[in-house]
Amino acid sequence: MAIRLVSPNCSDLFTPNLEIGSFPDGDSHVRVPNIGECAGQDVTLYHRLYPQQNDALVELLLILDVLKQVGARVVVVAPYLPYARQDKKFLDGEVSSAEVVCNLLYTMGCTKLVTFDCHFLKAEGEFTYGHLFIDNISLSGRLIEHAKQVFGDSEFEIVAPDQGALYLVKDFGGKAMKKVRQAYQGGKIHYREVESLDIGFDVRGKNILMIDDMISTGSTILKAIEKLKEAGAVKVCIAAAHGFFLKDSLEKLRGACDGVFVSDTIASPAAAVSIKEALTAVNL
Repeated sequence: MAIRLVSPNCSDLFTPNLEIGSFPDGDSHVRVPNIGECAGQDVTLYHRLYPQQNDALVELLLILDVLKQVGARVVVVAPYLPYARQDKKFLDGEVSSAEVVCNLLYTMGCTKLVTFDCHFLKAEGEFTYGHLFIDNISLSGRLIEHAKQVFGDSEFEIVAPDQGALYLVKDFGGKAMKKVRQAYQGGKIHYREVESLDIGFDVRGKNILMIDDMISTGSTILKAIEKLKEAGAVKVCIAAAHGFFLKDSLEKLRGACDGVFVSDTIASPAAAVSIKEALTAVNL
């Protein structure tokens, strides 16, 4: 049985036993009180990497370092993996930050990363990305089960807002809309606006559950809701594994559709699906 180490930001999953804080200048400080018990042992480390992903990543690297020093074999459970969106280079001089982060974790002693609906993997299962071994768990089935409670006795069809999210719905008879993005805009916030979004299948008179891996600003989802309503959908509910809900996007989404819910990989007012049950099914 692996030794369980739990960060304070995972107190909803298990009782925390790591000390994480900061120095007066803002530098991170971590301590593993039972470090002696971890020497040469299998360790499962639970630590959320969002929000404040840059601080959380440094905290994780510091924890991994002290565990590496005592020869522990560490599986990291990070419900959401930050920097996963930048797995391709679109412009000269860009960095594939997804690979950089994964290789950092590997170098610091992470033998396996357990995460949910990792953006660049597009499938459930075990993968090696860069040098890091990843167990990617999909929450689509659990989101769909919760949707049955939301819709009650009414039937509904499942769709994805683009081909990238098709893996979330295809095993449940779902279909994907076709999305085309514009080129990246300049400025400090790097983002590509949606140029067009087409349904390509009949939704008239139907209830729709739309699933994506993440909702950040909600701009794509809002456009998709508009398209579905214009095409005659009766009710539209939105679900995602990870809910950032930046700025006032949750309020906008709730005003545009018939329901919004996500998992608790990231804490949010819309979190309705717990990852704890999914984690208990994994042999850690």
